[in-house]
Amino acid sequence: MTLPPGKIPVDILKDIVFRNLGAPRSEIVLGPSAGVDGAVINVGNVSLISSMDPITGAADQIGWLAVNVNANDVATFGCEPRFLLSCIMLPEKSTRTTVETITKQMSTAAEDLGIAIVGGHCETTPSLKTPIVVGCAMGTTEKNNYVTAADAKQGDKLILTKSAGIEGTAILASDRHTQLRKALDKKLLKNAKQFRGRISIVKDALTAFRTGGVHAMHDPTEGGVAGAIHEMADASNLGVKIYRKKIRIEPETASICDFYQIDPLQLIASGSLLIAADPASAEKIAETLRRNLIPAEIIGEFLPSSEKRLLIQENGKTETLTRPETDQLWQALKRSPTH
Repeated sequence: MTLPPGKIPVDILKDIVFRNLGAPRSEIVLGPSAGVDGAVINVGNVSLISSMDPITGAADQIGWLAVNVNANDVATFGCEPRFLLSCIMLPEKSTRTTVETITKQMSTAAEDLGIAIVGGHCETTPSLKTPIVVGCAMGTTEKNNYVTAADAKQGDKLILTKSAGIEGTAILASDRHTQLRKALDKKLLKNAKQFRGRISIVKDALTAFRTGGVHAMHDPTEGGVAGAIHEMADASNLGVKIYRKKIRIEPETASICDFYQIDPLQLIASGSLLIAADPASAEKIAETLRRNLIPAEIIGEFLPSSEKRLLIQENGKTETLTRPETDQLWQALKRSPTH
């Protein structure tokens, strides 16, 4: 079986990866789990939250993305990210300038979030075509004072912050600028490049968590909003009903997705946040986010049957919510950048 680009299938995670986890440790409260993007380790009177993610599909601003994407995963636990380790792998013949560019991007992003970069590794890697940066972010919180993506409850309302496809929009606008400028408005394309400034969800997550009534949070990455909804429902063993008209799609995202004929709901979406909230608290959470200048909408609710994954189209037609096989970014990047 040849694996698709991006995340490996969940069944391989469960059948192979999760069966090879080394020695058990009593400090581990939450280890590897499908749909949950971090671990929880109790250390004395605090819980240590840690998460790891690579940046592989972006050339521009890869260091900045690496910090923000990893910080996002820790923040979805309701925990402030504080520390980062990184592994920077560079193509052969990379220069001193490449190292400086990536590490300066990382330092700027980390400083903005109050994160200390505490270690890591940097090398040139044979056969590598583009840089890869792998990050591991960590934060601490009071013992048991956190939520996970697996804690959604039947009847919870599902809130989405910002819009779909944020990271994918920024990546394509930057890495495929030459291709897109022939078809899209110059100002629209410039705005799309600036979407990278929306990629942090640290403020989104901490604002929602501190408001109260949050049961679970998850940030869409590979597979987009659609993939993240499935991951959250899988982790919580629930079904879900989503209203398509409630999911915000920015004009820049819509235009780029139309050009590549890809689904914005399946486009890598770092920058948005999914929040499962007690029905009595959902509107308060959404309104608090809006007051903090973070767009937020209730887009659906969780259902008791894990078999039901429903998408209500704008015309009222009920369909099955597509489970992405791979992120639509890879489909777009297959197209030659010169055509």
